[in-house]
Amino acid sequence: MAEAPQKLRGSHAPQDPRDFPDGFLWGAATAAYQIEGSPLADGAGESTWHRFAHTPGRTANGETGDLACDHYRRAPEDVGLMARLGLGAYRFSIAWGRVLPEGRGAINAAGLGFYDRLVDLLLSRGITPLVTLYHWDLPAALDDRGGWCNPDIAHWFAEYATVMFRALGDRVPMWVTLNEPWVVTDAGYLCGVHAPGHRSVHEAPRAAHHLLRAHAEAVRAFRAGGHPGQIGLVVNLEPKDPASDDPADIEATARSDAYMNRQYLDPVFHGVTPPELPDMFGGAWPVFPDRELEEIRERVDFLGVNYYTRGVMRHDETNPPVRASHVPQVQALRTETGWEVHPESLLRVLRWVRERYGPVPIYVTENGAAFRDPPSVIDGRVDDPLRVDYFRTHLRAVRQARREGIDLRGYFAWSLLDNYEWAAGYAMRFGLVHVDYATQARTPKSSAYAYRVIRETGGAALDLPLGELLRAAEELRARD
Repeated sequence: MAEAPQKLRGSHAPQDPRDFPDGFLWGAATAAYQIEGSPLADGAGESTWHRFAHTPGRTANGETGDLACDHYRRAPEDVGLMARLGLGAYRFSIAWGRVLPEGRGAINAAGLGFYDRLVDLLLSRGITPLVTLYHWDLPAALDDRGGWCNPDIAHWFAEYATVMFRALGDRVPMWVTLNEPWVVTDAGYLCGVHAPGHRSVHEAPRAAHHLLRAHAEAVRAFRAGGHPGQIGLVVNLEPKDPASDDPADIEATARSDAYMNRQYLDPVFHGVTPPELPDMFGGAWPVFPDRELEEIRERVDFLGVNYYTRGVMRHDETNPPVRASHVPQVQALRTETGWEVHPESLLRVLRWVRERYGPVPIYVTENGAAFRDPPSVIDGRVDDPLRVDYFRTHLRAVRQARREGIDLRGYFAWSLLDNYEWAAGYAMRFGLVHVDYATQARTPKSSAYAYRVIRETGGAALDLPLGELLRAAEELRARD
């Protein structure tokens, strides 16, 4: 394994001892359906995403996760790649239906065994596993029973979580209940662009409520089992700015913030619903028992924050129930997804979490960008300078947050591998590692080496000009 360039090792000490201490987790993240492939192998049950992707017209070019990155069969190779890149932690998700093909009841030993071996592989290479229980791939058998709109799903999820805690809890130090519940409900139940593909203003708030109930039930099950380690929730947060000083745009911005950011955190930390939501949904807003809101207010050990961009909002009556829409920033650098690159808003959102919800430990559990990478690997290289700069500028925001005393304990780049980007199919590449989907060859990009240089210099390389950081990354690649 190559070492960081000699001119950087030891010669650039962090400017502040609070920057990145030894216990800070440097990792990368993935999700099961996006990388594993073999979704029905060895007795696994069908998921909503398998069903959705195989429905004509639902995904770009009809692409599915049937092969993806073939991680289900290449996990040892991929863990070796993580070790080669010097990652200290790996966040991955469990495919619920691999373990419980019907969503509950009989355990599929082969599916559980895959994750059991993966955890052992990670630990054998000194990589900390962070397990996400739910990253959008609900067992189809449970969707047939109402999915996230069925109140019983909170108990089904806790049963599944308990199976995983008992199987892996002696070795997994960090657990996430849900990944981005806002996306589950907005994309899956309101807009219909993700599985299960529903479009219902009535279903969306019910699904949101039951997701939070399921999260709390799983946290209680974790604590009741006396398992070591910690458990938390991951949300995607997006600072909202008004497109103008028009009162209508300012009110639209507040609604957007309530809908995306506060809807999932105010109940968990304060036991209340943002007051804007009942007015936004009108007659579609359900009345939930007060006791359920109180039950959702279950202490978490940490909060995971996924950050990609900010939202500049304008009033838009054609977009209910929020009645707001994004205004693209024409002059800004934008990713292939159309998202504005705005690293200063990562610092803003971390400050906001501390100010609104108190000193909860935070991890940046996803942060990354899809850019138009070179179409092929050339001389063993994939140069992605825009992604290198994206990580450099966003990690500067992370460093500043730590210098301000925010209890930020780790950072996970999205994503380890180029992968199946949900309804966009394989068009978007977020990976630190290039994947040739035809051959499944893996090639670390310049960003993978730059990320390692930053880690191994304790963050000091963040102060390098981009050109110097790219040269340091290339030197590391050439020696790897």
